[in-house]
Order: sequence, then structure tokens, then C-alpha cells
Amino acid sequence: MSAWPEKFVIGLTGNIATGKSVVRKMLEHLGAYGIDADALAHRAIAKDAPGYQPVLDTFGSWILTPEGQIDRTKLGRIVFSDVEALEKLEAIIHPLVRQAIDLLVRRAGQKVIVIEAIKLLEGELRQACDNIWVTTAPMEIQLRRLRLKRGLSAEVARQRIAVQPPQAEKIEAADVVIKNSGSFESTWKQVLAAWQETVSAEILEPPQPTPVVKGALAVERAGPRQVNEIAEFITEISKGRRAMSAADVMAAFGEKAFLLLKNDERLVGIAGWQVENLVARVSDVYLEPGLPLGEAVRVLMEAIEVASRELQSEVLLLFLPPHLGRHNAVWDALGYSPRAPQDLRVNAWEEAAIESMPVGTVMFYKQLRKDRVLKPV
Repeated sequence: MSAWPEKFVIGLTGNIATGKSVVRKMLEHLGAYGIDADALAHRAIAKDAPGYQPVLDTFGSWILTPEGQIDRTKLGRIVFSDVEALEKLEAIIHPLVRQAIDLLVRRAGQKVIVIEAIKLLEGELRQACDNIWVTTAPMEIQLRRLRLKRGLSAEVARQRIAVQPPQAEKIEAADVVIKNSGSFESTWKQVLAAWQETVSAEILEPPQPTPVVKGALAVERAGPRQVNEIAEFITEISKGRRAMSAADVMAAFGEKAFLLLKNDERLVGIAGWQVENLVARVSDVYLEPGLPLGEAVRVLMEAIEVASRELQSEVLLLFLPPHLGRHNAVWDALGYSPRAPQDLRVNAWEEAAIESMPVGTVMFYKQLRKDRVLKPV
């Protein structure tokens, strides 16, 4: 039994670049509440967080950026080449992350929790989980992902892989092994089968059908079976500027969810939405021409805000094309204000904005909750 008796907790781990986050997102699509322990570790050493000063005291102020934040690249060069230094860093961060995880799990309304952590098996989190899932991938795929997605050189990528225990050790400890070396569809089938085998039906509350009101706008969350509908709608509304195939949409499910705006069951709008590190982001908004903009946006954003709050998001960031962003009065009426990423004043929020903001969009911001995880002590 896990440390949280009323929850079913999946501990998700695997070596670097084996696709842990993609599997976590898939589990979130199936109804789990996802926690990225590694993202919380980054938060723990931000300038406004409790791990900041202890890390400076241990490693020195030379690791700071000109803005006074800890430069994780500089810190990484130290700890990934010195086991003792890594242990010192983990001794500072891990207790803070454990406290944050405990708070998030206890506040979560979902019955199934998935905790993604690269060092899950090495610490006390292992005993806190009901089920251990491990992702695997061949080394050549790990190297390719590290070089393409993180921009690492081949030498640095090999170093990051080499400092980790062999994948076989994690596989031996696993209740479920996900081989994440093929297509998205292949991984999804494995995750779905493992979910059906390991997560008891009694744990999950059956979804309540959304009542259909004739002539009214309603929002539903898309599933993989609707990839063709989504691809066709985005291609049509963008007039081919963003031509998407079903495979493109299926791959996008590894990063985000799609919320569908419908009128009498007819698709009239789409929003691509994701929550990472307690920051909700909307990076795709497509609305059928001729919709009453104020009403369509209100219905869509109310649904997104409810879903974001259920995932304990602190803030919601909207990345809008200029033709939607120019309607300031519409967004202001819903509590959103235009911001630049550097004006968000919370490191995790700024990083999320810089990481996610598509080229050519404008950003709008709304804070969803005042209390924050890993606030300064």
C-alpha cells in the first residue's frame, strides 16, 4: 500500500531520454494526476524557493546567472562529473521535493497518481508507490533524443547516460515495462493495456456524460480516436498554413490534450492545452469563422480553467495568434492580461512561457491560485 491509502500511486521511472514524460502524459489522458518530480527539483532551487540559498552555500555564487538565478548548466557540469557533489545536491533537493509531492498528492482530486522521477528507485519514493513502471529505449535512441531535444553534444549526451545505472537494474524492479522505442501508437497501446491490467475499475469514477443542449456551445476533451477530426479541422481553419495529419495529432498527444468546442455535436473550435510544472498553457486556438467570439472564448476558457484548477495549476498562459490577441476587451472580461515572459516574476512561470511560446504569438496571463508549492521559507 502506498503512503496515501486513498490513492493508487504509480511510480514512473527510467533512464534519461527513455520517454518517461510521454508515458506520464498518456496516463494523464487516461485520468491520472501527473507529478514531475524532476521539474519540482528545478523549482526547489529557483531564486524564490527554499533550496536556493543552501545550493549557493554548497557550490558557490559562481553558478549564478547575471539575473541571480542558479545556472543549471553550470551546476550540471559539477554534479554529473562528481558523484559526491551529486549526493550533496540531492541531499538538499530531495527532502523539498518529497514535501511538495506529498502536498500535491493530498490536494489532488484524482484517485490515480503518477509520479515521474528519474531517481525513484534510489529513494523513499519507491516505498510510497503501489506500482512501479519503467520506460526503456536503446542507447542510440537516447542519444538522438538528447541531441535533438536538449541540444547536447554527443560527448555530453554519452556522459549523461553513462552516470546512470544500467537500464536492466530498473527493469528488474518494475511491475510494468514500457518499451518506448517505436511509434507513439505502439507506446500508447502498451500504456493502455498496462492501465487496464493494473488500475482497478473500483478506483476510477465513471465519467459523467455531458448533457447536450440544442444550439448551445459545449466543450469535450478529445481522445486518440478523434485524431482525424482534429487534423482536418486545424488544416481547414488554418487554410493549410498548418497542415496536420492524423499521425501529427497522435504524436501531439504525447505533449498536450485537445479540448473540442462543439455546437450541436459539430466541431467549431479547438484548443491545445497542457499542464507542466503547475503551469497551464494553451498553445493552439482555432475557431470557426463567424462564431460569436466573446461567447465562444468564454465557454472554452471556463472549461480550460476548471481542468487547470483540477490539476492544481498556479497560472494559465495563453499563446494567441495576433488576430485573436487583438481583442483585448474579450480577454480582459475573462481576467486575462497581456504580458511578456520576463514580466511574470516567478522563475517557473517565466521558463514555461519562454519554453512554450510559439513564434508570432502574443501571450496573455491569468493567475489561478495564490498559494504556491515550494514557496520561500
